[in-house]
Amino acid sequence: MEMGSTTQEVRARSRPSPPALPCAVQLQVTAFSAGIDAINRRRDGTVNRCLYSVADRFLRVRANPRPDSSGVRSADFAVDGSRGLWARVFSPAGTAAWARPSLPVVVYFHGGGFALFSAAQCYFDRLCRRLCRGIGAVVVSVEYRLAPEHPYPAAYDDAMDTLLFIDANGVAGLDEGVSVDLSSCFLAGESAGGNIIHHVANRWAAAASTSSSVRLAVAGLLSVQPYFGGEERTESELRLDGVAPIVNLRRSDFWWKAFLPAGATRDHPAAHVTDENAELAATFPPALVVVGGFDTLQDWQRRYADVLRRKGKQVQVVEFPEGIHAFYLFPQLAASAKIIEDMRAFVECNRASSSTPESSAQ
Repeated sequence: MEMGSTTQEVRARSRPSPPALPCAVQLQVTAFSAGIDAINRRRDGTVNRCLYSVADRFLRVRANPRPDSSGVRSADFAVDGSRGLWARVFSPAGTAAWARPSLPVVVYFHGGGFALFSAAQCYFDRLCRRLCRGIGAVVVSVEYRLAPEHPYPAAYDDAMDTLLFIDANGVAGLDEGVSVDLSSCFLAGESAGGNIIHHVANRWAAAASTSSSVRLAVAGLLSVQPYFGGEERTESELRLDGVAPIVNLRRSDFWWKAFLPAGATRDHPAAHVTDENAELAATFPPALVVVGGFDTLQDWQRRYADVLRRKGKQVQVVEFPEGIHAFYLFPQLAASAKIIEDMRAFVECNRASSSTPESSAQ
């Protein structure tokens, strides 16, 4: 440190300039951030659901059984109506040229700090259509319950129960002639969704190892900028706070408080995955971990990958130096297409070598 310089001054000088984004993306990110603050800024730790519902009406889109220009159609199905648990399935129309027998399944969980957003909102609907076509898979996007009304472990329970439902019933809403290979099921999620798939994959691996009747096998994780944390403030959190868009320390702290059990700190195992608390099942699947260079959470994401490696699990880390948090939601960014290419390659490399009549279902 230079003579007479404070830690804050040195840190300020080391901060990068905000990332250059296309105008359309910058406008959306600015509106996104303003909307999040308006909805989240309550001193009692609750979310303004009245204001949220107004935004949701503008962002929500219906499932559409008619195929879009890329041959992808969508349909909704209930998992447990008593708690509002449902999913939207994206699949090729039976006549789509790229449809092939026995497609892998990608079960997707949206981000939003466990407290915001919906599988029915346009950003995630559009993304799942791109995943369906780009990966060549049937995508099931899960509408899990949100915090703080439904804190830990509600999101994990909803995810687990959705996998149990698919294992028992197959994937609903597919065109005739379109089938899925449940032995090649991948869990995908960004931000909070990336956190969910880690914990649920471990639960599923542990449960499946004791049952001979399970058809669904989790073949891999597609973890995009997963949301992990701790009481410590990492170098990237301090350097990028107030610079990187969407996730900053204040918002992140709010979301952890909304989700974690009352009185828990950010060192709770749901948030803070460490060598000491990560008891991973023997069949925990390979993971693709995506890290963005303009994401305040990047240090936690790299540490997560390191924990998996030290536990003897297969991990592939893909770095996007210019990537902001949730960058792959924006098709205007070139990296958004590249990440889907990486996902397709990961799925092809890790899916089951062959499907059997027992592992395929409609």
